[in-house]
Amino acid sequence: AVKAPGFGDRRKAMLEDMAVLTAGQFISEDLGIKLENVDLNMLGQAKRVVVAKEETTIIEGKGTAQAIQGRINQIKKQIEETTSDYDREKLQERLAKLSGGVAVVQVGAATETELKEKKSRIEDALSATRAAVEEGIVPGGGVTYINLLPALNELAGKVDGDLRVGVNIVRRALEEPARMIAWNAGQEGSVIVEKIKSLPVGEGYDAARAEYGNMVEKGIVDPAKVTRSALENAASIASMVLTTEALVAEEPEKAKPAPAGPPGGGMGGF
Repeated sequence: AVKAPGFGDRRKAMLEDMAVLTAGQFISEDLGIKLENVDLNMLGQAKRVVVAKEETTIIEGKGTAQAIQGRINQIKKQIEETTSDYDREKLQERLAKLSGGVAVVQVGAATETELKEKKSRIEDALSATRAAVEEGIVPGGGVTYINLLPALNELAGKVDGDLRVGVNIVRRALEEPARMIAWNAGQEGSVIVEKIKSLPVGEGYDAARAEYGNMVEKGIVDPAKVTRSALENAASIASMVLTTEALVAEEPEKAKPAPAGPPGGGMGGF
């Protein structure tokens, strides 16, 4: 069994949404319908239903477009009339689930290894897209971090001692993504980084084409959420290391000596 989402009246409303989406009937004692009186004609249909631990996805429900649009219009009217920000947010979530739809991506490949690689790439792209929808996008290729350097340069002039050392460490760390991308492309990372610093905000190095330009126009972007989270998590780990003054790691395995070869055979009389 799948646990119904939400609570109270909101749960009933979401179940009614599912009934409309699947051309089923909402079964509730409030409507005078008891579970023992249910027959197959009351059940909804869908091409596919994916049940996971935390969520259930209904794909291609058999509800009519007219019924679904009517339900959407009803929710839109409720959004206009409500005065509660919380209720408006929940209504918008219901509206998105009804009108957003679900896409199915079929992955094919010649070998199982290639299939796993393609599937992994698609999952990464999906996660990046979800993150981009949440907080937007920023120029990729490490450009966004380099564009932050002027603010750190200004801060470095206002502090001294250990604080200035810390600012310089962060400043150096922000250059590393762009430096490593250039290095992996066979270029001198430090030269590329210095060139990017002189470019207008948003412009950087396209390693695939070995040219400079506007990263967004070239389609080289990163989700803002990923860029922000990476910096925050790195700062958190660095702070933890400074506090504990220790790291825990697996002990590297010692390389085993190569086995000795068989003794050489001699030839009598030589």
